[in-house]
Amino acid sequence: MENTPSVNDFDEKTRVTQVSQEAPAEKGTVNDCVVVIYTKEPTLLGKRFVLEQNTMRVGRGTDNHIVLDGDSVSRRHAHFERRNDSWYAVDDGSTNGTYVNERQIPEGVQLRNNDRIQVGPTIFKYLTGADAEAKYYEEIYRMTIVDGLTQIHNKRYLFEALERELIRARRHSRALSLVMFDIDYFKRINDQCGHLAGDYVLRELAEVVQDRIRRDEVFARYGGEEFAIMMPETELQGAVTLAETLREKVAEHRFSFQGEPITVTVSMGCAEVGAEDTATGLIARADEKLYEAKRSGRNRVCS
Repeated sequence: MENTPSVNDFDEKTRVTQVSQEAPAEKGTVNDCVVVIYTKEPTLLGKRFVLEQNTMRVGRGTDNHIVLDGDSVSRRHAHFERRNDSWYAVDDGSTNGTYVNERQIPEGVQLRNNDRIQVGPTIFKYLTGADAEAKYYEEIYRMTIVDGLTQIHNKRYLFEALERELIRARRHSRALSLVMFDIDYFKRINDQCGHLAGDYVLRELAEVVQDRIRRDEVFARYGGEEFAIMMPETELQGAVTLAETLREKVAEHRFSFQGEPITVTVSMGCAEVGAEDTATGLIARADEKLYEAKRSGRNRVCS
């Protein structure tokens, strides 16, 4: 293990980078590594593990090369295995399975650059090639602005973007709206279906919403199961219209983890920037409407 470059704003424990489309496998180099891009263990976030032995074991037991905590991690969960010039992720008969790019692997799978490997609640990103060192430092930067699990922007990026848009909106007398929403009864999902199912719901929800977001809008994970959408040049009614569309799409979407259906709905709050609003103030007003929606029955939009 190596010391990790400092990453600011680690108040949230979920970071990731946008994932490029699948590329041809590259021949392994001495720089091949996996980087922790999402974890419930703050000290592991951003940690790089160089794949320097032909077999690198991952699990809860202290005899593994990479030791992970968590009830969903088996003592001998999985391993990375070098075969000729390639690396493979191999599940070792774990209780909860090993996932590559969100798909459970029945056996060894050859890894490609930028592949994501999930073991319990921890997600690694595989980096290979002669420039793996440079890719690692790029990954560290991306962890500061993108959420690790959902692959959308994080709270820090939202605040920075909102501050910029507030200045632009006032300078040009343009509208600016914000939608805040969270998953109804998310704790129940975690308790009844397990935390891996909860992670799946967060990822799947982000994909459902992302499909409807315009390029100039910012969609971010605000924290836990709460999300935000910043909408430049959009008045309150436009924000409400989008929120209703998204609420319906989430309610209609079929969420299913390991063959088990999961009912998912969201409560949403909308606010338009006022003359005296700061970024924090606009978020607070949208958040207040979100909790009004939850108090009044959930699975609804308030503005």
